[in-house]
Amino acid sequence: MCGIVAYIGEREACPILLSGLKRLEYRGYDSAGIALINNHQIHVYKTKGRVQDLEKKLQEINTHAHSGMGHTRWATHGEPNDVNAHPHTSMNGKFCLIHNGIIENYMVLKEKLTRRGYSFKSETDSEVLVNLIEYIYLKGGIDAETAVRLALTKVVGAYGLVIMCSDEQDKLITTRKGSPLVIGVGNREYFAASDATPIIEYTKNVIYLNDDDMAVLRKDGLTLKTRNNDMLAPDIQQVDLDIEKIEKGGFPHFMLKEIFEQVYSIRDTIRGRVNLEASEIFLGGISEMLPKLLQADRIIIVGCGTSWHAGLVGEYLLEELAGIPVEVEYASEFRYRNPIIREKDIVLAISQSGETADTLAAVRLAKEKGATVLGICNVVGSGIARETDAGVYTHAGPEIGVASTKAFTAQIAVLTMLALSIGHKKGLLSDEKYRNYIQELYHLPNKINEILKKDEEIQQLTLLLKDCPNAIYLGRGCQYPVALEGALKLKEISYIHAEGYPAAEMKHGPIALIDEKMPVFVIATRDTYYEKIVSNIKEVESRKGNVIALINPGDEIVKDIAQQTIEIPDTLESLSPLLTVIPLQLISYHIAVLRGCNVDMPRNLAKSVTVE
Repeated sequence: MCGIVAYIGEREACPILLSGLKRLEYRGYDSAGIALINNHQIHVYKTKGRVQDLEKKLQEINTHAHSGMGHTRWATHGEPNDVNAHPHTSMNGKFCLIHNGIIENYMVLKEKLTRRGYSFKSETDSEVLVNLIEYIYLKGGIDAETAVRLALTKVVGAYGLVIMCSDEQDKLITTRKGSPLVIGVGNREYFAASDATPIIEYTKNVIYLNDDDMAVLRKDGLTLKTRNNDMLAPDIQQVDLDIEKIEKGGFPHFMLKEIFEQVYSIRDTIRGRVNLEASEIFLGGISEMLPKLLQADRIIIVGCGTSWHAGLVGEYLLEELAGIPVEVEYASEFRYRNPIIREKDIVLAISQSGETADTLAAVRLAKEKGATVLGICNVVGSGIARETDAGVYTHAGPEIGVASTKAFTAQIAVLTMLALSIGHKKGLLSDEKYRNYIQELYHLPNKINEILKKDEEIQQLTLLLKDCPNAIYLGRGCQYPVALEGALKLKEISYIHAEGYPAAEMKHGPIALIDEKMPVFVIATRDTYYEKIVSNIKEVESRKGNVIALINPGDEIVKDIAQQTIEIPDTLESLSPLLTVIPLQLISYHIAVLRGCNVDMPRNLAKSVTVE
């Protein structure tokens, strides 16, 4: 998983590349590099570490060039170091490339090239590819574009590529298969990047490449072809993204900014879809699929990480409100099984980026088996948006922090609207109940704002927790996935080992871990399971566990037995995950800050998992 950016035009390339890499650093941050081409010479500068380390390295170097490319890496093949950092140059210096993805058959190709006299400096699969391109180019006496096309016929794997050739310095060759790539169209200048964030500062006109598309960029124009050399007409679209949305806006970290943005991201996600006056929900993206959803025998939700947790909440919502059996699958497991999919099943894929490799593979498998496949994602033009039969965009806005926050709640908001709409149309929800849900959903952003006002109180609470080595999170019903998500957030950014459990499962093993050093976060809202969760808290308390409970206002029972409590506003039970997750996000954030962790870029993680 990597961030790639490239430029060709009349401006100085280096400042554009460095600025772009900083915006892409959430995609990978263990090494960074750029390649510039000038006077038919390719100059490569790269280093282990952050983009700021690369920037320091370039301070005393003449970087004059009008064409170049940059890369920020999350390592897959080869440890993070200067040699394995991208860009990679071919043995004879004719070609240089940056690569996002994995070349699965690189060892076979490497052995063949070694027998033909090629040597390698790095441990990466990407260096094998750039040498393969050069070998075909030199042996065949062909142009660079043809050499790239022929080389890719021998490659198994996924890639987003930008390639330059020292003999043809007036062009950049870009192509993709399974890894995202977007082309920015300016005035006598072109950009390429993993996503639109490095581009919008210069242009909002973009072309989203499809798999096996190849775009050749020159400052005076571009050509777009299939890998089979068939010409394509560019479909130029406008990116609806403002530069302010990808800045910190005065917050110390993107994660904190994005936690606070949930007031607006949920409001934006339901805006235009929830009509308060008419008491109606309309999800235009799947309106044509509504008959299939109403008749569905089963919905299979696939996702990874936080999106999988959102899917678990969706399971409760769709079964409770819409009366449809739901199974929630890890996409990474679903794709390698032979799942039984019936004619009236619906597969629903959830992904923030819309480019998660395992989820995309699950989508393709489901389509091969004849399923109707729907998507929920946050990025217009992403792979899931293009490859599903229909779907709904969340309107969370760009999420830069690696640990997902506002994307999770936006996904739940969409799943809630979907369940309510189906349940009402099936007659399972009366008009009055439907209207009550709509009104409460509409007012949830205000209640989230009430929770966010407690940020300082929550920060003080975390002072007592920052040194704990482990933590347990408990919830019941639709709060169990929230417990899982709370534990994941703590693990991701503070490196504290944490586990989420259904509260009733405590006595089936985990209770052995309880002592006075173990913080136990319990979601204890007044719902169907309230009396049961009170009993679970007493079980923990009797073993001297340190209980931190999320409660509704006026709950004196839990307040008396828990060591710490955080009040959240009352809401309808099915909607409560949209509130209970907020304090858990803040707790994880403040603990991580107190422990000196890099909140936005936690170790070993990248934002968009576009490789297996």
